[in-house]
Amino acid sequence: MTKTPTILKQQETAARTEEEPPGRTFMGSEAEEEPPGTTAVTCRNKFFSHIPERDWNNWKWHFQHRITTIDELAKFIPLSTKEQAYLNLVITKYPLSITPHYLSLIDPCDPEDPIRKQAIPDFKEIALAGMGREDPLEEKRDSVVPGLVHRYPDRVLMVLTNLCPMLCRHCTRKREWRHGVWVRTPAEIEAMLDYIRKNKTVRDVVISGGDPLTLSTQRLEAVLSKLRKIPHVEIIRIGTRFPVVLPQRIDDELCNMLSKYGPIWLNTHFNHPREITPQSAQACDRLLRSGIPVNNQSVLLRGINDTVATQTKLCQGLLKIKVRPYYLFQGDEVQGTEHLRTPVETGIKIIEGMRGYTSGLAIPTFVIDLPDGGGKIPIQPDYVMSQIGKDLILRNYQGNVFHFRNPVGLSQTRSVRRNGNGKRANPLQAQLL
Repeated sequence: MTKTPTILKQQETAARTEEEPPGRTFMGSEAEEEPPGTTAVTCRNKFFSHIPERDWNNWKWHFQHRITTIDELAKFIPLSTKEQAYLNLVITKYPLSITPHYLSLIDPCDPEDPIRKQAIPDFKEIALAGMGREDPLEEKRDSVVPGLVHRYPDRVLMVLTNLCPMLCRHCTRKREWRHGVWVRTPAEIEAMLDYIRKNKTVRDVVISGGDPLTLSTQRLEAVLSKLRKIPHVEIIRIGTRFPVVLPQRIDDELCNMLSKYGPIWLNTHFNHPREITPQSAQACDRLLRSGIPVNNQSVLLRGINDTVATQTKLCQGLLKIKVRPYYLFQGDEVQGTEHLRTPVETGIKIIEGMRGYTSGLAIPTFVIDLPDGGGKIPIQPDYVMSQIGKDLILRNYQGNVFHFRNPVGLSQTRSVRRNGNGKRANPLQAQLL
């Protein structure tokens, strides 16, 4: 098993090599009612007031100064000696990495803080490690060449690195944390591209990681430019959490580069309304102004965003910054994440509680990414109560019941072609039927 110090050293080496930085109620709590960014401003003033603006606005500074040890963490978050000992055990298996920006969103005095739960290790990660699977989605099985997953007929997933600015405790690829840091070599990337060139059914390429934006802008451009030269690749999607955990990365250089290779869609990962800060809003705005639509993919997490009130506030907040709520994922059955998973019924009740009480634009699709590579399926509340002949008995968001006449098929309509007296309809009536 690779120990944490080794992993951190490899991170710094990989970063230098790649020219990256070294190294149904809606009553909310008082915290939920705070203006966006309030906690971030307070904690930045408390923790990082000595940092000049030029450094705070530099994504490479944040990357270089990630919190990666429990000793460092204890300088910001109150931890007893016993807690520190437990957490040191956890990070020997599942390492720690938090950016200063994301740390500034945490309320250090609240052990149940929803931002903290996403970033700071929990002893349950190893206490419940017997539950779940390393690779529940069978990505390794569906990898046609190293790093390239081809599961759906018309799209592929390129995993360029396992390096992230922050190690989210619910990560679906948590298995990769224990194998050191890696970035795909030029030869490995060329093998992926060659496969895509030869498979003309592939029209959609998803670039993910780790987080692909940890790569230098130049190296990422090298991949995008080659993809854009493949005639049958219609769209490129980038999966990244940088707008949330390190929004300073979304700078003019990156946006100008991305704008050259559209259509590119960016899927990001806000899980809680307090993650919507002025900095993250600005990052999304830069992308949008560069012609990059931004969607959000949340994960349903116990004690973090598993209420109607929190999800509604999150999704409405996303619309305010012009980000479309896209998916709400049921947590994958990943080892080390069981304490954060919720019952599927929780997600269904959230969607049901949002429907009718907020814009349909604010309601994501609740999906389960099936184990064993079964793919994503939508799970929605059941509004069909019964069927009488062809017609349906439906309930609406308020629980009221309605009869819905279900139209028959055109072939059946044309076979009748008769008026109300049983005679054949005239040509005009026939056209109207």
